[in-house]
Amino acid sequence: EERKLHLDKQHDELMSALEILQNAINKIDRETRTTFKDVFDSLNQNLAKSFPKLFGGGHAELVLLGDNLLTAGIAISARPPGKKNSSVAQLSGGEKALTAIALVFAFFELNPAPFCMLDEVDAPLDDINIKKFTNVINEFAKNTQFIIITHNKLTMEESDYMYGVTQQEEGVSKIVSVKFGNGEMKEVT
Repeated sequence: EERKLHLDKQHDELMSALEILQNAINKIDRETRTTFKDVFDSLNQNLAKSFPKLFGGGHAELVLLGDNLLTAGIAISARPPGKKNSSVAQLSGGEKALTAIALVFAFFELNPAPFCMLDEVDAPLDDINIKKFTNVINEFAKNTQFIIITHNKLTMEESDYMYGVTQQEEGVSKIVSVKFGNGEMKEVT
């Protein structure tokens, strides 16, 4: 009888602990769903603003691929002006790059960072889209420092500083830094 009372007490403690854990899991699940939905909706609103800036119109949105917020996939629906695309896969390389850049800037509006490094994101863009890209960069540069790795002259022209590596002699690399300002270049040592 003493052993049964001991086992019943342990069973009750285990059931109580299980209930506490289940309640904690349910609370975390509810809070995670709420937080995810709020962030997802805010990101979608930001994407709806940043996409037209880069494309001069059109519409883009994030779409959940399933009913369960925590396990559903996410797709991007992008429709540049004059096109009826429903999937990013149907876009050209430059359009895909601009869509990805619009999504990055939508994240930046949601959660600004002090700096951002972009590596060759402008490579697939033509001159007109480079201008749109640099305009958005300049807009965000008020609050964020951008480090852009690029080979595009138009992107370089919009920068305040430029760092590069040159080989004046074969096998000897030299780091060059240039500061732009007031329409003039000045080599920085």
